[in-house]
Amino acid sequence: MITSLHIKNIGIIDEITVNLNEGFNVLTGETGAGKTLIIDALSIICGDRFSKEMIRKDKDYSFVEACLYLPNSLYSEDSNVIVSREIYSNGKNLCKINGRFVTVSELREFMKNHIDIHGQNDNQKIMDVTTHIDYLDSFSDELKEEKEEYKSLYNEYMTLKAELKLNYGDDKEKQRTLDLLEYQLNEIDDANLKIDEEEYLEETKKKIQNMEKISSALNNSSMILNDTTLDSINEVLKSLSKIEDLDINYSKKYSELQSVYYDLEEIKKDLDGLNYDNYFDEQEANNVFERLDLIYNLKRKYGNDVEEILKYRNEIREKIESIKNLENYTQDLKLKLDNLNQIMNEKAINIDKIRRNKAVILEKRINKELEELEMKNAKFKINIENEEEFNINGLNKVEFLVCTNVGEDFKPLVKIASGGEISRIMLSIKSVLSEKDLVDTCIFDEVDTGISGKASKSVALKLNKISKSHQIICVTHSSIIAAASDYHYYISKSSDKNSTKTQVGLLDSDKSIEEIAKISSGIVNEMTKNYALELRNQFKIV
Repeated sequence: MITSLHIKNIGIIDEITVNLNEGFNVLTGETGAGKTLIIDALSIICGDRFSKEMIRKDKDYSFVEACLYLPNSLYSEDSNVIVSREIYSNGKNLCKINGRFVTVSELREFMKNHIDIHGQNDNQKIMDVTTHIDYLDSFSDELKEEKEEYKSLYNEYMTLKAELKLNYGDDKEKQRTLDLLEYQLNEIDDANLKIDEEEYLEETKKKIQNMEKISSALNNSSMILNDTTLDSINEVLKSLSKIEDLDINYSKKYSELQSVYYDLEEIKKDLDGLNYDNYFDEQEANNVFERLDLIYNLKRKYGNDVEEILKYRNEIREKIESIKNLENYTQDLKLKLDNLNQIMNEKAINIDKIRRNKAVILEKRINKELEELEMKNAKFKINIENEEEFNINGLNKVEFLVCTNVGEDFKPLVKIASGGEISRIMLSIKSVLSEKDLVDTCIFDEVDTGISGKASKSVALKLNKISKSHQIICVTHSSIIAAASDYHYYISKSSDKNSTKTQVGLLDSDKSIEEIAKISSGIVNEMTKNYALELRNQFKIV
């Protein structure tokens, strides 16, 4: 339960602290005094969205802090848990649970198990269709043991499925994986790659692209050697041959020049040969370009170079062998899953049977509550559907449906348009499930909206009943609902030249009677005070 609430810089609230009590807490006060802002502050501390426009004028942040009494809480040894949220105009959010920073989603997840807010436009736990199955199951003690056994099987089932998936999944998935790997392996093997091949092909490609230029240079070089250089050297050799035997030095130079002549002659032959080799026909050129395109394509898929591609090829080969060797292991997993599936199906069928039986009883009780709340034409229905896949709750999907007028179809709770209808439907459900509902605090914002005086008394009785097992915090304009409370808080505001501020005070018995009298008739005198006292006494007897 909430023991205290501290609010700072929200709307016209400058700074207030409200000490709350167990049982039925009601908030009344003049219009615009800040009653709904208190509910807004509770929504903020529960992790709901926050608009920067809510920050008090001329302030750059808002702050909400709540102290919760939660016996056996993991967050505290003394059962007191302090939750806070600080929001700045720049969008910064600071959330804490007992001094530890948490995210907004973590705060929301924690608070939804302790506070349930019902307002005209709020999303509440019971409006979330995923919680309906939990509400139905909480109505049946028989289901507790069955669900625990089923959940244990379900967890084992999901573990085996995950393990099977890690082992390349089911047969179809495994076959798809094998097909892909074998395709990749064949694509690489068919290419018949060699380590230095790409470098050689790149050089050849370069020659092909410059073939004309190369041919021209080689031809020109060969012609110069043949026509000029070799002929000139040959003439020199003829001259030196005439004197080579006259001196050793002449003979030496003759030999050196002759060696140069032979070398140049060999070079000319090589140049002629290179020029001959420089010829590529169209087919040869296409083969080079196609081969390089193939290598580029494989590099794009499997590696940065041929060496990496071949390394990846070996990895693929190992994976294929690994998958094929998993056949026996996966068969064992499948057998276990089949056995679990059969057991879980039997459990799920039994759970379904219990749920459907309990749903009939719960429907009748809630419909009776709706009649008492002056919704005689309304009908409540629990829709149970079977799903194909197992979930944590079995094979069922549960949704609460409502028909508010004769002749209309049943609709989901979220489709109900009238605020007064939503309020009373909520109360009917909570009244029946109040002993089972684990949420500590139920908050109602103007639960009396759109209902008559007769219905207000029924609402007050229901709130009074729920408050026996839950802390109730209710903003109301109804004197009847206010009279049914255990604690009565009055919200007021004061203004000066510069600002308006909200105040909250816990009324004693006499002040509470005066406020109830004022709400009921607009004036306070002995007659209206006696009427208020009579209302108060009626609920004390209940």
